Order: sequence, then structure tokens, then C-alpha cells
Amino acid sequence: MDFWQTDITYLKKVGPQRAQVLKSEANIVTNEDLLLYFPRKYVDKSRIMKLTEVTEEDKFVSLVGKLSKIEEITGKNGKKRLTALFSDGSGVAELVWFQGVSFMKNVLKPNEEVALFGRPTVYGNMVSFSHPELDFLKGEPGEKVLNIMPFYSSTEKLSRFGFDSRGFRVLMKTLLEAGEKHIQETLSEEILTRYKLISRKEALTQLHFPESQDKLFHARRRIIFEEFFLFQLLLAGKRKISKSFNISPPFPKIGENFLRYYNEFIPFQLTNAQKRVLKEIRSDLARPIQMNRLIQGDVGSGKTMVAFLTMLIAKDNGFQSVLMAPTEILAGQHFRKISEYSEKLGLTVAYLVGGQKKSVRNKQLEITADGSADIVIGTHALIEDTVVFHKLGLVVVDEQHKFGVEQRAKLWKKAFPLPHNMVMTATPIPRTLAMTLYGDIDVSIIDELPPGRQPIKTITCYEKKRLEIFGFLRREMQAGRQVYVVYPLVEESEKLDLLAVEKGYELLQNAFPEFRVGIVHGKMPAENKEMEMKRFLKKETQILVSTTVIEVGVDVPNASIMVIENAERFGLSQLHQLRGRVGRGTNQSYCVLMTAHKRSSDARIRLKAMVEHTDGFKISEIDLELRGPGDFLGIRQSGLPQFQLANITQDQEILKIAREAAFDLIEKDPDLSLPENLVLRTELQLYKRKQTGLEGVA
Repeated sequence: MDFWQTDITYLKKVGPQRAQVLKSEANIVTNEDLLLYFPRKYVDKSRIMKLTEVTEEDKFVSLVGKLSKIEEITGKNGKKRLTALFSDGSGVAELVWFQGVSFMKNVLKPNEEVALFGRPTVYGNMVSFSHPELDFLKGEPGEKVLNIMPFYSSTEKLSRFGFDSRGFRVLMKTLLEAGEKHIQETLSEEILTRYKLISRKEALTQLHFPESQDKLFHARRRIIFEEFFLFQLLLAGKRKISKSFNISPPFPKIGENFLRYYNEFIPFQLTNAQKRVLKEIRSDLARPIQMNRLIQGDVGSGKTMVAFLTMLIAKDNGFQSVLMAPTEILAGQHFRKISEYSEKLGLTVAYLVGGQKKSVRNKQLEITADGSADIVIGTHALIEDTVVFHKLGLVVVDEQHKFGVEQRAKLWKKAFPLPHNMVMTATPIPRTLAMTLYGDIDVSIIDELPPGRQPIKTITCYEKKRLEIFGFLRREMQAGRQVYVVYPLVEESEKLDLLAVEKGYELLQNAFPEFRVGIVHGKMPAENKEMEMKRFLKKETQILVSTTVIEVGVDVPNASIMVIENAERFGLSQLHQLRGRVGRGTNQSYCVLMTAHKRSSDARIRLKAMVEHTDGFKISEIDLELRGPGDFLGIRQSGLPQFQLANITQDQEILKIAREAAFDLIEKDPDLSLPENLVLRTELQLYKRKQTGLEGVA
């Protein structure tokens, strides 16, 4: 059996009981899992500080010294804490633990040499550390020779079974001694030379036992390259296959409907970005290969107009189009807008959503099936078996990340040959993430707003300014404008201490008796939501109180103010989406972020970003840095592997060269059948089996 796929139980010094702990606590099942369990940090012992050098300005320090006077103290409130003194010969610091007191009391021993990591607090002349990280430096012979000491993630249970950092170092030494001859090189000599990469064996050895900062740097660079490279190989292979086998009907004709609308009826001048994207789409559609294109554009950038003009190309070539949206509100918005556009050309638009009357639904199904409907718009109701198309040639999916892969695929199956595919999102994805995620989809970016749009002014306000804000809202409404007020919850939650939307509705009715107030939230029946939205659109209500159901799909040019209550509770991308509901007309628009005084550091960064930036792509970059790619995209839909070392926000340069190398290699050797790529081929097959959710990419 392959040494690296052997169960960790059989490694020397492990055994069944310890193996079970490694599996449950660290997800280490095989020898390879242990090999790839990289240190969480390193301490350069040549850069250890002295206590006398520590100041309040130091955010994090590394010290080496000895412990003394370890005491468990019970406070007046009955709660226990553990204290100890730490001395490095230059001074003394106080250490304190308020949690895990019993465990730490058993672990700490007087006069034991430890490496300490923590954030210092200075009181007078005394330096103090609360819950510092300690690693014990007693160890195997030769361990202290290392100038750069690796430290591994551990838990209380792992430590109890001897798997603290020292235990992992001992185990890793055993593993590398046993497995050294089994480490195979995965990359060809050409790639190693071209990108100046060290060997895999040297990289893995140096990551666990680095000899110098320079060698550690090159080891990290090599393994990060490999992580990106394997993932990009999957994407490049998938793209090669889709370009070879995904056959779709060509749309070579730019006909009467497109030209008439473009020349006579288009309601505004297209931006250069819209024209550029249309040119890319027309080039795709002219070929008998499925267009698979993502249209990214900030809120209000004109994606719907680009989608409609693409639908006209499909119509002029004898095919139907379908647009699927994630919510009824968004689907209804698209239906109204596209019906308005289509009416000028005498085209028919069908509408299919859940909860329609049977007679209405049957009529929509009929005109979809017999080809009377040129364009069909709806929600996930479109994928039901009863929906049959006459001649479907183009699928447009809005906010595609909110649909599962199977839902999108089911829509494709309603056409033969495959329909062209276009997905749109108003949530800008940072270019680095798009590069990582989309290997078999082409990305178009609409990075201009239509002329005449004024940037939205954004401010943050505390509760004490509420009356002042209410005065501002009153003046805007007296001038004929309308206001959104968004709350994070539908029902009151004592735990989160947030105003519920119903209470907010009552508050605003009392505060503004001279104006009409509407309410929309996710628990309302669809027809009630639709009615309230229509009232707001017709200016029958001046204030719309809502939850985030109005995040996408609401287009009310007269609305000029967005007030977001408890703004610190919202994600950055969501705040930007909500802000995009205003600023859609010619009047100056405002976004007011009502926030509590107590905010996390991340919340402060989010609110600051909202005030300082209006560019959705800049916002998305900050959001990605805060949340990481999994949370940014939603783990279920992301299609991203869990990289061990690679970080797509910090390692962009390595990502670029890994992508270049992967796509070049698949072009030259699609099956990885050349002798120099056979080991890589086996590694890629194993990697593919390990990853979950990769079928969801694109």
C-alpha cells in the first residue's frame, strides 16, 4: 500500500488510541494528512525579545524564560483564576488565566523553560499577559539547535495525549525519517526551473524543520504554488472539455429586433463597459460552442439591459430565452422591466413563479411550450417538470450563487442542444477570487455606472443622533423623496437586543404621522409583499420598512435615502447591496448606517469601508480579506478546496503564475500522459477524489 495513504495508526509512536485522537481532533487520518499538517507559526529564536524591551505599542511579543509562583486564586465572586510569574533574566511579568484554570494548573511547572507568545499590557513597571500561549522547550536532544521553531495547532485533548507542539515535532521527525524515500516530485523539471521552485521533498522538510528564514520562504512558496496549481489544473481540464464537447446552436445573425431596439428604443446611452461586454457576448454566440459567461457589475451598472439585448440576439436567430431569479421580488422586477422593453417590439414575455393561480399558470405554460413566448422569466418554478420550452437557446441566471448546481443544470436539460449560458451577479467578486474560482467560465465586468448617477453619500450615526436623522428624513420626504428603513430581524430577539421590523414600523408611524409607511418582510405572503412594493413604487407610501428582502431587485428611482438599523450586524457585501437600492435616480442619495457604540473590530472596518468607498469591487476586496473565500462565497456553493497554506488574498502573485502554468500544461498535455507528468497525473486524481463540491465550480 502507498506509504502516504497508510492509516496513521501504524506510524511508530502512534497506535490505535492516539490515532483516534488525531482523527477526531485534527482530522489526521493518513500519513499524508500528518505530513500536510503544517505549523501554524514559527518563532525565530534569534529574534526573541527581552522583557525590558516590551512596551504598550507591541501588539504581540515572543519571549523565552522560566515560570515561578504558580497560584490558583478565588475571587470575591467565587470565580477562579490562575496566575504565574515569568522571568527571562531581564525582568518579571505576570501571567493570568481566567479559563481552563484546572488544566493549566496541572500543565504548568515551576522553573520550566517556556516560549511565551502574547499581547502585553503594561501597568506601571509590570508587564502582564492574559491567556498567553506557552510552549515548553524541554525536548528531544538536538531540538533546541533549531533557530526557527515550528509550533502546531493543538487542543486540550491533543495535549493530554502528548500532541502539543513538542509532541507534533517529535512525531513529524519520525514521519519524515520513515517517509523520506517515499516523497515523490510532482512537478516536471521544466516547471521547477521556469518558476524557480525548490523540490517537493526539500519544501516539506523545511516547512516542518526550517534551517533559515530564506529556506522557509522558498518552502512555503513551493507548497503554495502546488496547492494553487492542482486546483487550477482541474479548472483548466474542465474548461478544455467544455470547449470541446459543450455544443450549442450558433447565433450568427444580428437581426431586426436587436437593431430596431438598439437604434430606436434604447432608453439611455450604453456605457463603454456595456458595449465592451456586448461585443464579448456577440463573439461567443456566433460560435457553435456553448457560451458560458459571468457578467459582473455593481448595483445599477446596467446588467439587465445587457441581458435583454442578448435575448434579442437569441430571438433574431429563432430561439427562446429564459431568465431565472432567486426571489419573486427580483423575478417580478425583471418581468416588469423586460416586458416594458419588449412591448416596443411586440414581443411576448411569460412569467412563472410559485403560488400562481392555476388558470394563470396554465396559460403561461402554454405560451412557453408553443413558442408564443419569446422570453420567459421566473423563479426556481421554471425547473419544474411541467415547464416545457418550444426552442430554448439562452439561459440567463441572476444572482447565480443563490442557486444550487443541480437547479441550474436542470434548466439546461430543457433544451437540446445545450443552451448558451449567461450568469449575472450584482455582488462583485474580487478579480483574484474570480481567477481562482472560474476556470471554465469567461468573466465580463461592467465597471462603469450610467452617466448622471451621483455617488451615494454614506454616514454612520449613533442612537443619540436619531432625532436629527428623523428631521433630515422629514425634509427629504417633504421635497417628494422616499425612504427605505431596513432592520436585521423579523421578530424581536432579547439575546441580540435588536429592534424588530414590526416595532420599527410602529415607531416610524408614530414619528411621521403625516406620511404613509409600508412594511415588507420574508414572512409575509408573496402577494402582500408584491402589493406593498407596488404601493411604494407608485409613491403611495413614502417610507418602506423592510428586512433584507429588498437587498436585490427593487428599483425605485425616487427613493433617495437608505437607513440601515443595527448596521454593525450586517456583512459588508450586504450593506453595499442595500445601499445600491438608492441612487438610481438623478437626485443626490444618502445611506445612513445606524449603529451601536459597542462594535467588534471587524464591524468598525466594515462601516469605515462603507463610508470611504462606493466602488463595489473595492468593497468586495475588503470583504474577502475580512471573511476569507469560503464565507465570502458561502461554503456550500464556493467550489473552493480548503487550502493548507495558500491564501488567495495574500498570495496573489503565486496564484497568477500557478494558473498560467496549469493552463499552459493542459494545452500541451491535456491528459497528462507525457512521462514527466505521470506522477502529477496520479496526484491530481487523488486530489480530485479528496475535494468535495468541486463539481459546483462555475
